[in-house]
Amino acid sequence: MKLLVAIKRVIDFATPIRVKPDETGVETAHVKMSMNPFDSIAVEEAVRLKEQGIAKEIIVVSIGPGQNQETLRTALAMGADRAILIDTDQVTQPLATAHILQKIVERESPQIVLLGKQAIDSDNNQTGQMLAGLLNWSQGTFVSKIMLEGETLQVTREIDGGLETLKLKLPAVITTDLRLNEPRYLSLPNIVQAKQKTIAVIPIAELAVDITPHLEILKVTAPEKRRAGIIVNSVKELIDRLRNEAQVIT
Repeated sequence: MKLLVAIKRVIDFATPIRVKPDETGVETAHVKMSMNPFDSIAVEEAVRLKEQGIAKEIIVVSIGPGQNQETLRTALAMGADRAILIDTDQVTQPLATAHILQKIVERESPQIVLLGKQAIDSDNNQTGQMLAGLLNWSQGTFVSKIMLEGETLQVTREIDGGLETLKLKLPAVITTDLRLNEPRYLSLPNIVQAKQKTIAVIPIAELAVDITPHLEILKVTAPEKRRAGIIVNSVKELIDRLRNEAQVIT
């Protein structure tokens, strides 16, 4: 079985976010970047499936500029076998990303495509579902458990009312949730080996995919700073402040 894992390079989750002075987006220059945390979980799950003997090959793919090779090498150090960079300087929106991944799926013919359920920079939570629709494949979203039973994939996903278990026919698209696993730490030998592996670079023009943005970001602003709390001395004072200052009760 062949697995394809899509990964995205984003601002590291522990890095404070700064809005650009012109409010056109967030500052990414001279900022620590890393693999999207949900995508790290997808790579880890693919590696575990290979360790169980279920998968024979893991291919990781990323869309973006040359700096994305660093993120791909992280995935290679985790245990991926091959890496593909779709080279473009333009930021791709979810539908364009899904079309690009569709082209790679047609080339590589994997049985399962794994993605993080969302990227922490845009929080769209759309690419996996769009890709499954374009491919007409089964899909399991927000997955917290995966089991392979013959030609079917049993997944557990979180819903508002609790947990839902689905059986999916292969091929399938899976988007991973936080509770699926905990990604491993990278060992020094694996990091060194990953640096020696070749990354296939495909120019975006070769795929003949329209990546023209359909959405325009008008303005990005930082959230209002949280105001200090107030300690009240009695219930009467609390009600008075809620009525006259906050005006949330009448």
